[in-house]
Amino acid sequence: MPRMTRPARRAAAVALSVTTAFALTSCAGASSSGGGTAPKIEVSTTIPQDPVTLTLAYSNDPPTKTLIDGFTKKHPNVTIKPQMTPFNDYIKSIKLSMSSASAPDIAQYNPGAMNSLVPAGLILDLSPWSQAYGWAGKFPPASLEVLSSDKSAKQFGTGSLYAVPGGLSVLGVFYNKKIVTEVPKTLADFETAMAKAKDAGRTPLSMGALQVGGFQLWNALLNVTGDVGAYRSWVYGKPGATIVNPAARQAAQTITDWAKKGYIPGGASATSDPDALASFAKGDTAFVITGNWAAQTLETEMKDDVGFFLMPTPSADKPAQVASGASVAYAISAKSKHPNVAAAFLDYLSSPEAAKIEFDGGFMPVDTKAELGATGLRGDIANVFAPVAQGNGIVPFPDYASPGMIDKLTPGIQGLINSKMTPDAFLTSLQESWEAHHGS
Repeated sequence: MPRMTRPARRAAAVALSVTTAFALTSCAGASSSGGGTAPKIEVSTTIPQDPVTLTLAYSNDPPTKTLIDGFTKKHPNVTIKPQMTPFNDYIKSIKLSMSSASAPDIAQYNPGAMNSLVPAGLILDLSPWSQAYGWAGKFPPASLEVLSSDKSAKQFGTGSLYAVPGGLSVLGVFYNKKIVTEVPKTLADFETAMAKAKDAGRTPLSMGALQVGGFQLWNALLNVTGDVGAYRSWVYGKPGATIVNPAARQAAQTITDWAKKGYIPGGASATSDPDALASFAKGDTAFVITGNWAAQTLETEMKDDVGFFLMPTPSADKPAQVASGASVAYAISAKSKHPNVAAAFLDYLSSPEAAKIEFDGGFMPVDTKAELGATGLRGDIANVFAPVAQGNGIVPFPDYASPGMIDKLTPGIQGLINSKMTPDAFLTSLQESWEAHHGS
């Protein structure tokens, strides 16, 4: 279906200059103190000329400060003060700060925090600004879908929009070109390549199952063998969804099989993600499965000897069109005195200028059609990412499915690797965590 060019859409949005009054209330329909109705906000896409100061709370992701600099350079009357909190402390910190009298105007979205901030009415429903700016045509649909939820923040992919992305990521396979001379086109080819690496005395697959690397492998396998609709329903918390299905079971069984064949190192369960990446970068390992965020490190260490591809499908006739990913996303506080200016910053995240900042910061750009001039490893990543993003093929990581899911995924994968847990027991443990949060 033909669409306006991106500059035309943006010009149309600015021309709206709509001071259209949307009856916007907080997502809970009440003030954060629990009483009264939140005041209406007159939504406008025009930034006032008077000096405005915003605060932005974020975790330690690379592009945030540079995105701030890019926006404030275009709008010198706006000052955005960044407030960085290390990732491990961010959820607790942002819950406290967003409920305080000095809440930041903009906050980096985190599902572990939003499950309490959304029901409490502490962040704004962005739907009116989405309509005013035309965000449905500026951001990849899947990237907005995962940032939408009902008012309880238990079911995603529905309801209202509470954040927009400022950088995307994609999960795939990095390979050592000195060991692997041809990109595997099928899952069988991938397994054959690991077998050849093992026979040559090399490590087939570096893995950090002590942290998230293990379940990323399971997730990557499920992406290419399972039903994406069923998987999304489960992660989003759709009533009646389940992860106990043949495709998820086969993905789990594959991990056990690969461990028995020696493709996965015996010490993977005690290996961290940084150590797994460092082991691959040394050059004795054929593959490592992680996200595009590792590209800069691997380019520095391995130069032209590293490449990237999406986990291959069972059939070469049906190349991968789905991949797990996440986003650095931002929400607006219901207490902000300048929500329209904050929304203008969110809109800037979809611009071609921001795309370059996002890409240089280690993320894939929100504007998936932006000309990046990428070559080498990051060119590989950009080439496979664009059709996935444009085809609505980005899916969330499985730990998104419930607050306690990561505590089931990590030890569960360790159990599969060590043959101490069956695939059925692994999936049952995931479903139990899901049902404890969403209800059976």
